[in-house]
Formats: sequence, structure tokens, C-alpha cells
Amino acid sequence: MILTLIEHKTEETNMKRFFGIVAAFIAVLSLSSCDYNGLVRRDEAVKSQWAQVQNVYQRRADLIPNLVNTVKGYAAHENTTLTQVTEARAKVSSIRVDPDDLTPENIQKFQAAQGQLSSALGRLMAVSEAYPDLKANQNFLELQAQLEGTENRIAVERQKFNQVTQDYNAKIRSFPDVLTAGLMGFKKKGYFEAAAGSDQAPKVEF
Repeated sequence: MILTLIEHKTEETNMKRFFGIVAAFIAVLSLSSCDYNGLVRRDEAVKSQWAQVQNVYQRRADLIPNLVNTVKGYAAHENTTLTQVTEARAKVSSIRVDPDDLTPENIQKFQAAQGQLSSALGRLMAVSEAYPDLKANQNFLELQAQLEGTENRIAVERQKFNQVTQDYNAKIRSFPDVLTAGLMGFKKKGYFEAAAGSDQAPKVEF
């Protein structure tokens, strides 16, 4: 009789413990899923800002053919510099980063190609210093102004991208959202990084 009571008590304790564990699990699961929409909103914010980054970089790429042709009209023998710009533009045009795959590696690859184009453009603009007629050409001056404005917009949009990405990355690492992020496949996204600061775009010196 006593043994039966002990067994019954033990079974009852085990059941309470089991239900306690289940209740705790459900509570944690509920907490982790309560802001799923918040994770989605931040993910969409990163994708939207990435589109803005691509737009301003594309605007720069679209200016380059006219710039190269204008310089060629006054400095046709600067073949090496003109070729470097054209090849760098072709390289950045070939790199497409899926908004759903903004990994640190993909962002770095994209940034490296854009950095090479910035350097090539810098060399091209330096060449213009040796050609007074080119520097006075109205078309060249307009392209130069547009390019300079585009570089400023690139810096702004990159900074905004880093900000929304930081917000997203912090969210997926915070408890209890880290549980939902793990279950639903939300992964860390990459930033734009530079030696002088991740919020600064490579500059083209005019």
C-alpha cells in the first residue's frame, strides 16, 4: 500500500514536471514567434535599401560610356586608362547580388568590384588635368558634375544600408528573436566596409 502510494506520488511528480517543461517550451516558443513580423519588416527594409544602393551604382555606370567617349575625343592615346575604366565597368555590371543572399562574402565581392571602378575613374579624371580643352568642354563638365553628385548619393545610400542592416543583424541576435531567426532561416547580412569607415563610399577625386 505504501509502495503504491510512493509510486503514485512519483508518477504524479513526473507528470507535473513533464507538463511544466511543455508549458515552459510553449512559453518560449510564443515569445520567440511574437515578433516574427518585426523580423520580416527589417528583412524587407534591408532588401529595399539594397535596391537603392544598386540604383545609385547603376546611375554611375550609365554615365561612364559618355564620359569615356568624351575623354577619348581629346585624349585618344590614353588607351590604358580608358581601357581600365571600360573593363572595370564591365566587371561591376557582371556582378549581381540577390537581395535574398546579402551575405558578407557577396557584399565584399560587390564592394571590391565597385572600388576598382572608383579607382579607374579617379585615374581617368586625373588624365583630364593634362588637357585644358577637355576640362573646358561643356559635356565633360556636365558629366563631371553628375558623376560627383552620384558619388555623394552612393555614400548616403551605403550609409543607410549599413544602418538598416545593423538593425536587422542586432534583431536576429537578440533573445527571444534569435530563436525565431534560427527556426525561420533569418541569417546575418553583410555590411559595406572600408578602411576609413564602413559608412563611406570610395571617392573619385576630381
